[in-house]
Amino acid sequence: MIEIDTRALPWYEPTFNAEKFRELLVYVARKCEADPTFGPIKLNKIFYYADFAAFRQLGEPITGATYYRLWEGPAPREMVAERRALIAGGDAKIVKEQHFTGVLRRLVIAPGREPDRELFAPGELKIVDQVVAFFWGRSAREVAEYSQRETGYLIVKDGQSIHYESTHLHATPPEQEDEEAVLL
Repeated sequence: MIEIDTRALPWYEPTFNAEKFRELLVYVARKCEADPTFGPIKLNKIFYYADFAAFRQLGEPITGATYYRLWEGPAPREMVAERRALIAGGDAKIVKEQHFTGVLRRLVIAPGREPDRELFAPGELKIVDQVVAFFWGRSAREVAEYSQRETGYLIVKDGQSIHYESTHLHATPPEQEDEEAVLL
């Protein structure tokens, strides 16, 4: 594991949008209704990859959530509170389903409740759709292992924030000839 003290670096400070976050919860849960492997770990990773891809492609994350390192991969710090708010408002519930690996706690959106698409900038939901399609049918373990190879995840310790700028970093070593060119 690479260890870098990231606390002293000047990082991008996103503005968290709770309303947009909750509407994205509705959007993602609706998109994943038919995915038998959709649960909380996959939900966390869809949010992570969508926000970080939007930051890379559009210059701003979709929700502005703060992501941190957990043992099963990145997760938004705001997820539990915003999911509870959605449930408390009667817009969703958690349904426990038997899954071959145990019990899967699915976020299920109330009938008739649709996301407010007007909150999203052009291109944002397309990014989310691509992330959902990429992870469709993959198990929580597969999704977690995939996310644990991200550079932003690798350079922080458990519980620390993963900065949006890390989406521009790559953990793969340079090719030998590139390394030689740099040294010359």
